[in-house]
Amino acid sequence: MQKLQLYLGTDRIDLFGDETVSVTQTIQNVRDISKVFTDFSKTFSVPASKTNNLLFKHYYNFDIVGGFDALNKVAGKIELNSIPFKDGFIRLEGVDLKKNKAYAYRITFFGNTVNLKDLIGEDMLSALSSLSTHNLIYSPQIVKDKLELQETFGSSIICPLITHTDRLFYNSTTHIAGSGNVYYHTGGGSNEHGVLWSQLKYAIRIDSIISAIETQYGITFDSTSFFNSSNDRYYHLFMWLHRKSGDVQPAVQLTQYSSEVNKWLPRTPSSPAFAEQQSVTTMRLFANATVRGNLNLTTASGVAYQVIVYRNGSSYFESTFASGNRSFTNADWGEDLPQGFYTVTIVTLVITQITFPSTDIEWDLAGVTYVSWAEVFTTNADFNTSTDIEFIITQQIPEQKVIDFLNGLFNLFNLTVYALPNGNIQVETIDDYYSTGTSYDITQYLEISKSAVDVALPYKQVNFEYEGLGTFLAKQYEQLNNVGWGSLRFTLDDATYSAPTEIYTVKPPFEHVQFERLFDQATTSSTTIQYGYFVNENQQPYFGKPLLFYPVTLSGGGINSISFLTAPTSHVEVTDYNVPSNSVALLSQINPDNLNFGAEINEYELTSAGFSDASLFRKEYTDYVSAVFNTQRRITKVKAFLPLRIVIALELRDRIIVRNQTYIINSVTTNLQTGESDFELLNVV
Repeated sequence: MQKLQLYLGTDRIDLFGDETVSVTQTIQNVRDISKVFTDFSKTFSVPASKTNNLLFKHYYNFDIVGGFDALNKVAGKIELNSIPFKDGFIRLEGVDLKKNKAYAYRITFFGNTVNLKDLIGEDMLSALSSLSTHNLIYSPQIVKDKLELQETFGSSIICPLITHTDRLFYNSTTHIAGSGNVYYHTGGGSNEHGVLWSQLKYAIRIDSIISAIETQYGITFDSTSFFNSSNDRYYHLFMWLHRKSGDVQPAVQLTQYSSEVNKWLPRTPSSPAFAEQQSVTTMRLFANATVRGNLNLTTASGVAYQVIVYRNGSSYFESTFASGNRSFTNADWGEDLPQGFYTVTIVTLVITQITFPSTDIEWDLAGVTYVSWAEVFTTNADFNTSTDIEFIITQQIPEQKVIDFLNGLFNLFNLTVYALPNGNIQVETIDDYYSTGTSYDITQYLEISKSAVDVALPYKQVNFEYEGLGTFLAKQYEQLNNVGWGSLRFTLDDATYSAPTEIYTVKPPFEHVQFERLFDQATTSSTTIQYGYFVNENQQPYFGKPLLFYPVTLSGGGINSISFLTAPTSHVEVTDYNVPSNSVALLSQINPDNLNFGAEINEYELTSAGFSDASLFRKEYTDYVSAVFNTQRRITKVKAFLPLRIVIALELRDRIIVRNQTYIINSVTTNLQTGESDFELLNVV
């Protein structure tokens, strides 16, 4: 019998002498292959002792001000015989009373990885304030520069050849002014055609989004994880900054000039803290206080301007246009300011710079229980509005929850996620995870009186597809082939199963575009140009899901140049440019890894040869899912009484040996005091 020690923070919790604690562990379950799991315990009770009453601050007494916060998990850990077993978090479920006196506290222990969703909550990608460090001007010259920028230089922002409205083509002999013909021909008049600069939008490296998540929530993805710069499939992946269908801004707003205030003075919050500076652009208001706020702006300029306050990347308050000194209070917000991340944007209608002198933009913030203004944030230098259109990343990034974005990446690459002893988050493919386990022969510890062998296949088919398959060429593909572009319907050897009834679907929340390599309409010969046409089946501007893609920079000899319209009647030649691709490289001999689940024809090489074996399914799912469908695969359920050394050391990646047969762990539930463990095991086939 092991002795269990349970800690809330660093304080030990008193336990009932007869209370049993069982922890269930599963990292990837055959019944739900796209979900990432972690440790958790069944709810158990601890006595309402003097020690526990202090730790949980007499939670049963709701008259206590500033008592225990049961709305949030608290760091905790489990030890067995004083040997560390699990770090994680404890949630208070409630208090049981007997004869009106507190008797027991009901608590649940969660493993570390669960905290990832708790930290992120329902935040959108637009709430990632540090993305503002990548803000840039949206103008013909900068768009051209980013179109020509080699992605391999490591830039966070590039511009791919993806149009939001116009269809492009290549014709070396017929020239119509203003058309989407990207063939470059010298001279003016009818030769002034090509891709208009405002048809293009920027894209951000996925690694920059991951870095912003780490900064925002104080987590660290380990340097050895899937999320590292030496992993081409991850590091070369980009997201198109497409917040709305069509233009970056509505046509009536193209004369508006937005400038995000980015000179907030670094400072340390007072105590008790309810607000802090998150970055040079962002103030954060915490969940533990409701805040009043005064925003004051002082300028000698007579130019009219509008103030827009953004909360978590979405517009929270928009003022009217007016000039001079201005002040906004709770009467303007209509309420006390709720928790969140706040930024301030100043908008003008004319190409005239407004100067707000140093410290003359000021946020005065105070918790509603305080009389004086406790937190004062000011700008640390003169702030000048821009005379160009500023492309503010948090206002242009697709509207998607951070947790959905992460889960989408996990689904794409069949990644599993868990916490390391150093607190870092490890992210790796399921195949890599299982490749490093230890083997334990538990035959001698088995309870032989009862066991079971069950069918391992809970569904008749697994479908892999993207949520977003609505762009023009993708819809055409689906109509012609009766299956979504890049999708896969899998059963082992295309067999049909009549016993299972359910179809399981893995569906990442991203758009998947079929890109188009251009051919010269005059000669039918291929060009080196590939582009994305982001419109619907009616060739109208399309919103869709967030688009992930690999940019490939084309440059040097043998590359077809393109005609780039810096204005509707003015073009220049571009000889280096970024084309979008579903593959890391355009040629399979360079790198065939791609974002298709099935074995699709590569849009550039126009063949599947070399690319099929590098599809997402073949690289990340085939071993695991094929084994699930193997007719020899079973779920074996056994009970064993494990010694403490195995209970402490056992990891879900480990192999279990029973009577010379090797298994992987589907799940295990362990009574921590007795070592009694109920295993669900999958035989290795």
